Amino acid sequence: MAAARAPKPATRRTGVREAAAQATRDSILRAATKVFARYGYDGGSVEKISKAAHSYDRMIYYYFGSKEGLFIAVLESIYRRMDDAEAALHLDASRPVEALASVIRFVLGYYRRNPEFVTLLNTENLHKGRHIAKSLRAREYSSRAIAIIQELLESGVAQGLFRRDVAARDLYLLIASTGYFYTSNRHTLTAFLGEPLETPEAVTHWEDFVIETVLRTVDARAPEDETPPPHEDKKWQKSQLAQSRAKSSSGT
Repeated sequence: MAAARAPKPATRRTGVREAAAQATRDSILRAATKVFARYGYDGGSVEKISKAAHSYDRMIYYYFGSKEGLFIAVLESIYRRMDDAEAALHLDASRPVEALASVIRFVLGYYRRNPEFVTLLNTENLHKGRHIAKSLRAREYSSRAIAIIQELLESGVAQGLFRRDVAARDLYLLIASTGYFYTSNRHTLTAFLGEPLETPEAVTHWEDFVIETVLRTVDARAPEDETPPPHEDKKWQKSQLAQSRAKSSSGT
């Protein structure tokens, strides 16, 4: 007589539960991003966030521990999304001038296309960065962005195109500041200057100006102890700019 088989244990649907938990967490994070961007940290209450996420207050505390923990997670997520988008760029380090122009266009364009990113950083700066300082991941994202620029600088130096004394960190700050300030202050600057800064023409002009400024900064052929005359021949920058724009418009 065959021995009776032991009953099989019930299959645990851990994968389903984990997926549901992740979906709830993601929903709260998306809602928090919009609420904090609209109301700031102080005005972005747990109640508003749970309502926007169609969830419950207790779920916020369960997944993020506190309102501050949720805000830190929001900041990390916006940095991560920008980092992921930059990592997806197809950059040819053997052509450092064109690649650097592509990085600049990406940064300036990303700020324009993601106003919540700028608003949330403005909010955190009002709090003197005390929340993001507690993040264990923020440095990872900045390190990768600087590493990309470092690789392009090294390639440019090796080809005799770029100066040796330009630090990747400084170039990163230059690019980020020109894009961030233009976007975050576009409304007040429009009123102050008396000209619209969000028209396609104005945006293109600023991009071209920033690219020219950065390329002139790293150009190994520009005398370091002389200020170039205002109408100096810009054939090198313009040729590289035209190639970059043509490549960008072709979507390749």
